[in-house]
Amino acid sequence: MTSTAPELRPEPPHSPDDRSLTEFGYRQELHRSLSRYASFAAGFSFISVLTTVFQFFAFGYAFGGPVFFWTWPAVLIGQLLVAACFAELAARYPISGSIYQWSSRLSNRTFGWFAGWIMVIGQIVVVAAAALALQMVLPAIWSGFQLVGGDPTPTSPTGAANAAVLGVLLLILTTFVNVLDNRVLSIVNRVGVTAEIIGAILIIVLLLTHSERAPGITFHMAEGSTDLLGALLVGSFMAAYVMIGFDSAGEMSEETRHPRRTAPRTILTALGAAGLLGGLLVLGGLLAAPSLTDGRLGVDGLSYVLTSSLGDGVGRFLLADVVVAITVATLAIQTSACRMLFSMARDGRLPFAGRLAKVNPRTGMPTAPALVVGALAAALLLLNFASPEAFLAIGTTCIVMLYLAYAMVTGPLLVRRLQGTFPSAGTDETGKPLFSLGRWGIPVNALALFYGLFMTINLAWPRAEVYDPAGGHWWFQWFTVLFLLATLAAGTTYHLLRDHRARSGANGAPVPPSQP
Repeated sequence: MTSTAPELRPEPPHSPDDRSLTEFGYRQELHRSLSRYASFAAGFSFISVLTTVFQFFAFGYAFGGPVFFWTWPAVLIGQLLVAACFAELAARYPISGSIYQWSSRLSNRTFGWFAGWIMVIGQIVVVAAAALALQMVLPAIWSGFQLVGGDPTPTSPTGAANAAVLGVLLLILTTFVNVLDNRVLSIVNRVGVTAEIIGAILIIVLLLTHSERAPGITFHMAEGSTDLLGALLVGSFMAAYVMIGFDSAGEMSEETRHPRRTAPRTILTALGAAGLLGGLLVLGGLLAAPSLTDGRLGVDGLSYVLTSSLGDGVGRFLLADVVVAITVATLAIQTSACRMLFSMARDGRLPFAGRLAKVNPRTGMPTAPALVVGALAAALLLLNFASPEAFLAIGTTCIVMLYLAYAMVTGPLLVRRLQGTFPSAGTDETGKPLFSLGRWGIPVNALALFYGLFMTINLAWPRAEVYDPAGGHWWFQWFTVLFLLATLAAGTTYHLLRDHRARSGANGAPVPPSQP
């Protein structure tokens, strides 16, 4: 094993990367120690195919049947369009709080603030959703992990309650790491991502070598289903949930060496690698499942396939690797939310901004944001005690929030392109041209925006059969819409009360420009 010391050594305070940050009105406070692989790990671990595919495979199959596989390449193409736009922005604005910073500079400070507000609330919900994924894996490894009741199914009352308990325990761990040290965070992230990639490849190979049927099964719908379009629209939830967070490589720009060159590449490679591995994982699960009609695939998902097809010993060993992936994913998502809070607070644009913007000079970590994100995510997990439907409500809500925030970047970016005011030229830290879509910028950007808005509406649509299948809980059917409206209302109230102070740059906080 090679030494990691060179990768973790912070750069001198007057490096070109640090000077680049001062051009945007900020001073270097976070420790700039992340290499290209660490930057890739930030994006890949947020996506975390093992976490998210295992968490939502059962849901996708239950509504779509085998044909839901084809929603994977469709969503991957759409998200690659968005990622290409983000890669351009990461090269030009290598700043923490990427969505907030990009939207502010492409549109105006108010619109950008709402993009950041929606994004950070969405990230907190994603943290909670990722922590819930432990319930899909730990009880399948050992029944002793079912600490509450006897039924481990996440949609049962005892399964939902146990998911909340396991999730809170995980959040305590990830919050501790997020306040510990920048170097420890980087090591845990890289080791975890390496283990996840190796584990994913091993699972894929074993599933494909234990196939029970031909790939043609992916053209079949669920038994008794006749609504192909509806099956695909709902089945796409899994792929949409998996392939978010690739912008985390841009989120960590202030901690990455040579971010103008590194972040654009790692945004695209993280999504591409996750898209390939995740698609093969879904296909392998469908081909290796002992049965497609006994009902277990739509309830227990891939955990059932692994333990049934590969045997308890091998299956549980591989599920242990999934636990590592879930842990690192929750850690990475929480880190990304912390950087968003830090970036907005640094501009004096959040309550208690002074505390949230403070960086521990020894660890290079903003401590207060980690505690806030951990506490709020844990509070959301308490919804699982109210009803098992909260598991799905939390998951779909976080996707909608992030998709909407993404559209609040690709929308203004398209306007700037059409106006001819988007800076397509420039060089990175080494003097090489910045990543650019060139003449493909407008069509790629337009398609990315259309895709994002379409999926936002699709995911938020209050389908009773999806969000309230048992009936009697109308608030779960409308949970995503209500949560989004509450987020906007809270943001509007705060913004109206404090905007005059932010506009004046109170307390010496830098104010992000409305133009690049």
